[in-house]
Amino acid sequence: MWGCLRVLRAGPGATIQDGGRFGFLRYGVTPAGPMDWTAFRTANFALGNDDRAAAIEVSTGGLEVVCEGVPLWVAFAGGAFVWRRSGMVLPKAARIRLELGETLIARAGEFGAFTYLAVAGGFDTPAVMGSRSTHLRSGMGGIEGRMLKADDVLPTVVPVEEQSGASVEAMIDAPWLDRDPNPFRVVLGPQDDYFTPETRSRFFAGVFTLTPMADRMAYRLKGPDIAHARGYDIVSDGIALGAIQIPGDKQPLVLMADHQPTGGYPKLGHVARANIGRLAQLRPGETCCFREVSVAEARAALLACEDEIAMTVQRLRPLRRTLTSERLFEANLIGGVVDPLDSEQTEEEF
Repeated sequence: MWGCLRVLRAGPGATIQDGGRFGFLRYGVTPAGPMDWTAFRTANFALGNDDRAAAIEVSTGGLEVVCEGVPLWVAFAGGAFVWRRSGMVLPKAARIRLELGETLIARAGEFGAFTYLAVAGGFDTPAVMGSRSTHLRSGMGGIEGRMLKADDVLPTVVPVEEQSGASVEAMIDAPWLDRDPNPFRVVLGPQDDYFTPETRSRFFAGVFTLTPMADRMAYRLKGPDIAHARGYDIVSDGIALGAIQIPGDKQPLVLMADHQPTGGYPKLGHVARANIGRLAQLRPGETCCFREVSVAEARAALLACEDEIAMTVQRLRPLRRTLTSERLFEANLIGGVVDPLDSEQTEEEF
């Protein structure tokens, strides 16, 4: 039997994302994929999915879905969003079984810009160039290349009887998704020679604020001026996730999941992949700072991060449904009815 989630309401920024669309940058096709790959993988791994299964990326605009067809196992993780199942508050990261007709609602909470809702087996939306990821600027992937909206139906890739990896409702104890005040790691280059040593020191000593000019393509930061020593135009070259461009206004741009394939501003460095998810979770007005690291340190941090996420299933903790008056009314708590005025009934029967 097949199940699906029907969208009842979707705020701005809710899209279908999988592991990303790779191998086409040379043709001008962006990878897309999740903004916070660590939260995306955590939600999928909790269900036994692979790291490319399509999930819903939910932004601060929130999401509301209802389970149709048959009950479904779902998992969610990322930020401190407030999740409710048919009105009952859930942990910020959990694996649950949605019964037929039950609703699941996500709302922005204390922190975080993105959270992810995965389903056992992944969502079965059309694949474009080998990926289900939505890229809004080109109208590619997901559902018609757009954000989700009310009445969208999201079926599962495999029927429920073939789904595996979930059997007990559980909260996900994922400390790697918690807020972390530490500076973001940055590997210098490839155009760090366009900046003087004094300017580079100013960048790493500075505190930057995320401006409202932030989307899936790039995060624009505001802080101390990062002046160029050799101008701010270069021959366009390849762009990678996390690239820190310094355009003519001397304020950093950090390239994110929907980054363009090439760019003509000098790149002072790149945010280490291990820290990209945490950077993506910033909201406009929040501050951050950076720390220079070697390639070896950035690689070690990535491997340690991947090792933590791989342990997601071992970090599950049993989840008990909250007892409410509604559930008491629904439950069959009566084993039999007796009449206290009936003299034929013995005292033991009461």
